[in-house]
Amino acid sequence: MIKASSEVDRAPKPITIPNKAHHHKKHFRSTTLYSLKFSIFILSLCVVLLIFFLHIHSLQIPPSSPSPPWSLMHQYWQRDATNTTSPQTLNNNNCTEAAVAEKLRLAVTFLPLKDLRYANTALQGHTWFMSSMYDTHEEGEVQYQQFPSESSHGRVLCLKGRDKHDGSWNSYALAWPEALPHNAKLMKGLTFVSYNHYNYDNIWHGLSAVVPFVGWHKMNGCSVLPERWVLYHWGELRLKMGIWLATLMQATFDGPQHIEGFEWVEEDGESTLLSPVCFEEAVVMRHNEGGMSRERRMEVYDLMRCKARVYCNVSSEKTTTTTVPEIGMTMLMRTGARSFKNETKAIEIFGKVCAKVEGCKLMVAHSNNLTVCDQVKLMSKTDILVSPHGAQLTNMFLMDRNSSVMEFFPKGWLKLAGVGQYVHHWIASWSGMKHQGAWRDPDGDHCPYSEDDRRCMSIYKNGRIGYDETYFSEWATNVLNEVKARKLQQYHASNASAASTASATTTQCGCSA
Repeated sequence: MIKASSEVDRAPKPITIPNKAHHHKKHFRSTTLYSLKFSIFILSLCVVLLIFFLHIHSLQIPPSSPSPPWSLMHQYWQRDATNTTSPQTLNNNNCTEAAVAEKLRLAVTFLPLKDLRYANTALQGHTWFMSSMYDTHEEGEVQYQQFPSESSHGRVLCLKGRDKHDGSWNSYALAWPEALPHNAKLMKGLTFVSYNHYNYDNIWHGLSAVVPFVGWHKMNGCSVLPERWVLYHWGELRLKMGIWLATLMQATFDGPQHIEGFEWVEEDGESTLLSPVCFEEAVVMRHNEGGMSRERRMEVYDLMRCKARVYCNVSSEKTTTTTVPEIGMTMLMRTGARSFKNETKAIEIFGKVCAKVEGCKLMVAHSNNLTVCDQVKLMSKTDILVSPHGAQLTNMFLMDRNSSVMEFFPKGWLKLAGVGQYVHHWIASWSGMKHQGAWRDPDGDHCPYSEDDRRCMSIYKNGRIGYDETYFSEWATNVLNEVKARKLQQYHASNASAASTASATTTQCGCSA
């Protein structure tokens, strides 16, 4: 048994002849893998050596104040004036710098200002305007983007964006100042770039868009004024603000605001696209007042109120008798949609109530008949603003703090108008006013659908407002008595006229960070 096992163990094994094709394939695979590994090794070694060289080189270069610390090529391009370099080395360095700059220029990528992927959530998150960028946002402050900055790695903002009809044709990019795109023009000074989902003609919508710029301006101590504004509405360029808004910004920023239209920009000779425009410094807003705390908003509205009064030469003092302060009740009327059906009767009701309160003075005006400074002067005299729902109510922030607002709606708005019907509640809170509620007309045009059918809003939207004499009289009496008590308390506490803490007492208007 043992012998047999031994013989089996010693039996010759069959000889396997290698397959030449298989051997060649295996050898080729091994060689290819080796070449790939060797290439990766050489590439990695070059990267390490380059980083090591730049690190050593940067240690030999003293810091320089003119260039910002985030400049990409600041350390690499700066030369020590005392360092002696041979002409050949200098030429090589210049060639290297030029090559790096050219590569950076070619690397600039323009993206659509309006990212259609986010069309259904245009106001959320990054928004569809410059959707690749994050905002800078400190708790309670404005949300903004600033270029250049650490977050942009020292890059400036560039635009190809003068299309007024289709925002998807407008585009943006970031570029290093040392390597701007070909044919780009660098515009000096500070540029405000505004994205507005609404418009710049309606005073409420326009004000919401510019408030964050005033907030940023105040946050920076009002030290730098904008050289120009670039206005976008849904990614499309706009060339003007409404007169009311433009005048307010002129007062706030101490001079007329230049709205950039890029009419002078020529087409790139190599294509039908426009040559890019880059900005030495730019601040971009796209969230309106979103993110600002109530305290910060009130400070911003204080600043604009003060600046508007200074601009319009409005005194902060109010007429006061020996013991009774003057109470201004203003009915700011509309014509057409959301106006009173019987304006004469409405004026009569509030006039009777005002006449019963010592010191009360009723003023009636139509906003469309007033200049901007007329509105500033009227609001400075107003303690109680009586007005239908509409953009004219935005003037309320021009009153002294703690003034009152009474608002009126036509039929159907409560159920169908959405959150937009509360905007004047919001601005009252943000600007330090007291919204005294709203009266909603139960009567109006008939809708053939059920009362909660959205189609009824097209009928109710431009409805007019009736009146309820009993309700109006009681409501106005309560508000007047409240305002009178408050002003008497202020009067006795200060033994002087009840001037608001936000009134224009100096031309500085408390503009500090």
